[in-house]
Amino acid sequence: MAATLVLIPGLVSDSIVWAPLAEAAFGFTSVRHADLSDGRSITGMARKLLDETPGDIIAVGHSMGGRVAMEMAHIAPDRIRGLVLANTGHHPKREGEEVKRQQMIDLGNRSIEELARQWLPPMLDPARVGDRDLIDSLQAMVLRAGSEVHERHIRALIGRPDASAYVADITCPILLVAARQDGWSPIGQHQEIADAAPDAELVIIENAGHFAPVERPAETTAAITEWLARRFGETQ
Repeated sequence: MAATLVLIPGLVSDSIVWAPLAEAAFGFTSVRHADLSDGRSITGMARKLLDETPGDIIAVGHSMGGRVAMEMAHIAPDRIRGLVLANTGHHPKREGEEVKRQQMIDLGNRSIEELARQWLPPMLDPARVGDRDLIDSLQAMVLRAGSEVHERHIRALIGRPDASAYVADITCPILLVAARQDGWSPIGQHQEIADAAPDAELVIIENAGHFAPVERPAETTAAITEWLARRFGETQ
C-alpha cells in the first residue's frame, strides 16, 4: 500500500496552505489534510495524526507543522517514509521567548483581527505586503482559527520538544523547503537540519517569506512533487 501524504499546516493555519500540493498530488497518492485546531502540544498532535492515519506516511509540514512532522518521525520511525519540512525549525525554546509569545497570546485574546494585521506582514516577502489578495486570504485563515486555537498553538510551541536532540536519528529521506525572504525561519536554520540529518536535501524558494507554500504555490509545489517522484514515485 502506498504511503499517505499527510499535509500539516502551521500556527493558526488550515488546509489552504497545502491546497495546491494536494491538488497536484491527487490521483497519484493518498492525501490527507491534518487538522491541528484542537492540538495542545506538539507531541499530542503528532500522536493524534499517527493514530488517525493507517499505514505508512509521508509527512509534509509547514512551520509548526514541520515540528509535528519531525515528532511523528521520532515517535514512529518505522511508519514515516519521508518528511517535507517547509519554513520550520528544530531548536528548543529560546531565552526570553515565552514573554514575547505571551504578548502575542494577549493580543490575540484582545482582538484576533488586530493579531492578524500585526503578525502576518512581517512573515511575508516584503515585496508582497501590498498584495491584498494574499493578505486577505491569510487574514481570513487566522480569523477562522480564532483566539482560542491561537493560544493553544502558542502554548504548544512554548512547550515544544527539542528536535535538535534527535534530528540526526531521523533516517528517512527529508526535503527541506526554505525561502529566501523568510526572516522567521531563515535558510541557515534549514541548513542546520540538512547537515544533521542522514538523508536530507535543501531547496530554496525565491521571492517568498515564511508562508512560501501560499506566497509561491507553483514553485513550492513543483519542488515537492519533483522530490516525491524522484524518491518515492508517488507523483508524476
